[in-house]
Amino acid sequence: MAEVSAQLVKQLREMTGAGFNECRTALAESGGDLEKAAEYLRKKGMATAAKKAGRVANDGIVQTYMHHNGRMGVIVEVNSETDFVARNEQFRQFAKDLALHIANAAPRYLRREDVPQELIEKERQTQLERAIAEGKSEAVAAKIVDGRMNKWFEEIVLMEQPWFFDDSKKVADVLTDLIAEIKENIVVRRFARFALGEDGAAE
Repeated sequence: MAEVSAQLVKQLREMTGAGFNECRTALAESGGDLEKAAEYLRKKGMATAAKKAGRVANDGIVQTYMHHNGRMGVIVEVNSETDFVARNEQFRQFAKDLALHIANAAPRYLRREDVPQELIEKERQTQLERAIAEGKSEAVAAKIVDGRMNKWFEEIVLMEQPWFFDDSKKVADVLTDLIAEIKENIVVRRFARFALGEDGAAE
């Protein structure tokens, strides 16, 4: 394994927010390459999150956000496995940031599988007709539609939206990173966003 300087470890910690020992190991495994080490940490975090995913999360917090003019508000429930984590400052900050994200990004559904099938089929048909109207052949149009559908899901599904505070990550990525760091299963259970004059609340 490669020797790793303290300066490199410091750079990787600033890039990823991971712990000192984790960064040192990642750099050693990656031959001192910062990008490869960051990817190593990301994959390790995803593996950790996958292992935790089956564990029951019944504790947590109900976080609220109210816009300064009182015309819009958000309620989001974020669950943890233990009361200890529910009191953790990092966990609580995520819940606050998530409520603010929901206020700004206005998602309608929590996960892709929550979107009603008839709505998906209607949108797919609309996009297909649009692509054909643009002069695309059916084969090309089908590929274009797949890309546009993914973009549509990004707009309406919370877990697939670019994170309000760092659009290089999706909400799901931020959650995965938090699970890897806290080492406990964390679940965004449900949310509702209310704005004056808008119909219904998303959940």
